[in-house]
Amino acid sequence: MMAGRSTMGVAGGPARHIPVLLGPVMEALAVRPGAVVVDGTFGAGGYSKALLDAGATVVAIDRDPSAIAAGRGLVEASSGRLHLVEGRFGNLDQHAASCGFDAVDGVVLDVGVSSMQLDEAERGFSFRADGPLDMRMEQAGPSAADVVNNAAVADLTRIIGILGEERKARTVAGAIERARKEAPITRTAALAEIVERAIGKRPGDKIHPATRTFQALRIYVNRELEELVSALLAAERVLSAGGRLVVVAFHSLEDRIVKRFLNARARPKPAGSRHLPETGPGPEPTFSLLSRKPIEADAAEVAANPRARSARMRAALRTEAPVFDLDIAAFGLPNLPDPAF
Repeated sequence: MMAGRSTMGVAGGPARHIPVLLGPVMEALAVRPGAVVVDGTFGAGGYSKALLDAGATVVAIDRDPSAIAAGRGLVEASSGRLHLVEGRFGNLDQHAASCGFDAVDGVVLDVGVSSMQLDEAERGFSFRADGPLDMRMEQAGPSAADVVNNAAVADLTRIIGILGEERKARTVAGAIERARKEAPITRTAALAEIVERAIGKRPGDKIHPATRTFQALRIYVNRELEELVSALLAAERVLSAGGRLVVVAFHSLEDRIVKRFLNARARPKPAGSRHLPETGPGPEPTFSLLSRKPIEADAAEVAANPRARSARMRAALRTEAPVFDLDIAAFGLPNLPDPAF
C-alpha cells in the first residue's frame, strides 16, 4: 500500500487520510450497482467504501493484520457486500474465488505503503518519528533491521541504488557497514542520522537525505515489485470481458512495471520475425488502454493532499482474448538477493 492510500474511517467514520485520485479511479472503474470489484489494497477502506456506496460488492484484500482488524466495522456495515481478506494482492484471483467469485468486473490497486503505516512510528516505515526499524507489512519475516545489519555491503548498495534510485548508494552502504560494526542499527532515527551524515543535506533539498534509503528497504523487505507483477497477472486472469483494471502507483519503478505490462498486453508482438518463416498471427490483445498517458492529481488535489503529487493512475479494459504467456523479463524486475537472514 502506498502513501495517501484510501483511509476513510471504518463504518462511515471520519476520515483520517484522503484517498488519492478517488474521482478518476471511480470514473475509470465505471462501477454499476451489482458489480463485483476487487480492492487489492484495502488500507483503511476509502476505495472500498466508495465502491460500496456505488452499489458494488467488494472483495478487499490487505496483507497487514492491523488494516484487517480496523476494517471489521465496515464489513459489519456493508450488509454482506464487503468481503475482507487478509492476504497478498498477488493472489487476488484466488482470494476472489474463495469468496465465491470466479470472475469480477473490476480490479483496483493502490501500490506501496499506506498513510496509516507511515504515521505509526512503531511500524518503522518512516523516520518522522523514531521507532523500531521494521517496515514489514505482514508483521512477519525479515525486517528492515535484519537487512541493514546482515546484508553484504555490495547487496546493500544494489538494494539502495536500484530500489531507492539513490545515486550515493555506495556511500550510504559503506556508512551503514561502519555503524553496524559499532552497534546494531535497530531504530529509524539512528538509520536516518547515519544516512544524513554520510551524504549530507544541501540547502533547498525538498526531501530528507534518508528518504530514498527508507523507500528502498521498504520495497525490498515486502517484495513489492514482485508482488505487483503477480497482481497484474492475477487481475488479467480474473477480470471478465469488459472488466476494468485500475492501478495507482507512486514510485517510478512501480509505474514502469504497470506501463510495460499494459503495453505488452494491449499491443502484443507478432509471433513471427523477419529473420524467421512466418508462423501466423500473434496473440490477440487481452487489454485495451483507457488512456495512453497516466492520469495525475490536479493542483487542487495536491494542495489538499501533498502525498498525491507523485501518484500516477493507469487503466485498461479487459478484452475477450484468452490469457497468453508473457516473459517475466518484460517487466524489468531487478535481480536482487533473497532477504533470508
